Amino acid sequence: MNNFEFKNPTKIIFGKDTIEKLNTEIPEDAKVLMLYGGGSIKKNGIYEQVKKALSNLEVIEFGGIPANPEYSILMKALKIIKDENITYLLAVGGGSVIDGTKFLSAAALYNGDTPWDILSNKIRTEKGMPFGTVLTLPATGSEMNSGAVITREETKEKLAMGGPGLFPEFSILDPQVISSIPKRQLANGLTDAFTHVLEQYMTYPIGALLQDRFAESILQTLLEVAPKVLEDPTDYKATSNFMWSCTMALNGLIQKGVPTDWAVHAMGHELTALFGIDHARTLAVITPSHYKYNFEAKKEKLAQYAERVWNITDGSTDDKAYVAIEKTETFFHQLGIETKLSDYTKDYEGTAEEIAKRFTDRGWLGLGEHQSLTPDKVEKIVKMAY
Repeated sequence: MNNFEFKNPTKIIFGKDTIEKLNTEIPEDAKVLMLYGGGSIKKNGIYEQVKKALSNLEVIEFGGIPANPEYSILMKALKIIKDENITYLLAVGGGSVIDGTKFLSAAALYNGDTPWDILSNKIRTEKGMPFGTVLTLPATGSEMNSGAVITREETKEKLAMGGPGLFPEFSILDPQVISSIPKRQLANGLTDAFTHVLEQYMTYPIGALLQDRFAESILQTLLEVAPKVLEDPTDYKATSNFMWSCTMALNGLIQKGVPTDWAVHAMGHELTALFGIDHARTLAVITPSHYKYNFEAKKEKLAQYAERVWNITDGSTDDKAYVAIEKTETFFHQLGIETKLSDYTKDYEGTAEEIAKRFTDRGWLGLGEHQSLTPDKVEKIVKMAY
């Protein structure tokens, strides 16, 4: 196991009817900017619950943060933060709203030329404006980590940011919110969380026995509850396990002491930036091709995954590893997630070359757990995903 340091300061408030606890988590003298997305929270009762809990605080609202948090829209929110002397941010939404709030947390205290520098220059945020979250869509784990991804339509870019100053102070997780989420978004959330675990697990053995079993237990749980969540999102037992699995998949714990990949995300982000495809679905497009292309480097872990998660015990290491890839792709299909780029767009010719060029221009010359995935290899993987 590799050396590591681990600190996660986010307070989790989990369970039924926990939104009412908001008023005990935000300072009484705070001036709050409440951020949310397209307005679904006004249809499912969450908005009313949040407003009631905040009734003793000064609150300004900013809605309309899109599914891929857009820089130009966030800049409008940043102007409100500056003009209104906001002191506290509250994200009420899924990963996109929370990611957008993290950007605003960083940008509010940034003294550089333009806030986009935080992303383009990979500036770590050591201190941001304090914020909390009310999670409405389990998927990204953003409610308990310090990372975010922001889209800029003007330049067709989707870039990541982070730093120790971007952990939420608290996150409220009430699994009852899942009952109103459309099936498409639930499928996305299951796929997103599942792939998050794979990115931190599907590398090579390093003797991190407990970390492997943490990861495998999350994968097993997601597989078990997925059909139940999709069939009946009011099933509290299933949805509570789903929500907590999504949080645990990317709160930093399972990546400690082990090599991690994240090349699937790097390629997937480009597909979202270029075509507007749902983030989770881009991951499902890239994952099978990535594992097939890097089969020799990953086959030991793939075979372990086959045995422990899929209960595949027959055959050689290679046999089990191949079946594991097939099982993973079949799982995505069972969720209603297609796994080829051509399923989402007919304008895919030249996409692989464009992504390879973008990586070269950014200096992203070695991705993956071995830092050996060069732009020409990325091009081949994306073409395999057509």
